[in-house]
Amino acid sequence: MTGPLLTAAEAARLAPRPGRTGPFSYVRALTYYVHIALATLVLGLWGLTQRSKGRKGANRVATSWIDYMLRAARWHMGVAVELRGTPPARGTDALIAAKHQSFLDILAIACAAGRRNFVMKREIMRVPIMGWYAREVGSIPIDRARGRDAMGQIVSTVRARMDTPDGLGHLIIYPEGTRTKPGEHRPYKHGIGTLHAETGLPVWPVAVNCGLFWPKGGMPIASGRAVIEFLPPMQAEPGESRDAFITRLRDAIETRSDALMAEAGFQAGETHIPDTA
Repeated sequence: MTGPLLTAAEAARLAPRPGRTGPFSYVRALTYYVHIALATLVLGLWGLTQRSKGRKGANRVATSWIDYMLRAARWHMGVAVELRGTPPARGTDALIAAKHQSFLDILAIACAAGRRNFVMKREIMRVPIMGWYAREVGSIPIDRARGRDAMGQIVSTVRARMDTPDGLGHLIIYPEGTRTKPGEHRPYKHGIGTLHAETGLPVWPVAVNCGLFWPKGGMPIASGRAVIEFLPPMQAEPGESRDAFITRLRDAIETRSDALMAEAGFQAGETHIPDTA
């Protein structure tokens, strides 16, 4: 494994379907979580030396942390992620709209998007260490209780960031608003369509099948090769409404995510229950 994400050649050596899970799978997952908790503490303390470098320093620490989390998942549990497609180029501003099934897809998409930042719940920004780095890399808090006013604040923040020397970077958004189980499809919220319409930034759809390997609850975690795939960037057609654009975006992400899950042995319409030894 030459990098935190698998190349096509490396991916071919791993099983494309989730491995069998049993009691030892929980032990391996627990040792992973203990390992990353300690690593987060160490990297967080090291990151204090990077505070004077602002966003650049925070991104350096975030990249080290993300890379380590992905490598540790391979070491402990035998699960790794193949990157397909082409993420937005470094030095550009872009919106990334992704299917969200697992903590694993958060790590993998953030790894692929070198100038990553997120729209995230305001409460997460208050978490020690993690919250500081989230703010410093440019993540935008959302107060869902404010409804439409919250969306207006996000649009204003994005526009202001685009006008800075550092730019916005790659803003990662989960249009369904929450993690979903494999095979589960939720309506897409209007935020991604509003941001696209107000900024004109291209939207990179991302399909995933990570929930088949790393479930929403965090255990048990199966070995094998998960996939994230960046699809061609999308722009609204002339005269296309926000709702029509969101429908087209949803069709692209959900159709390809279903195909990736089928590739891993999942049948549409079933509730995924990992095999047990």
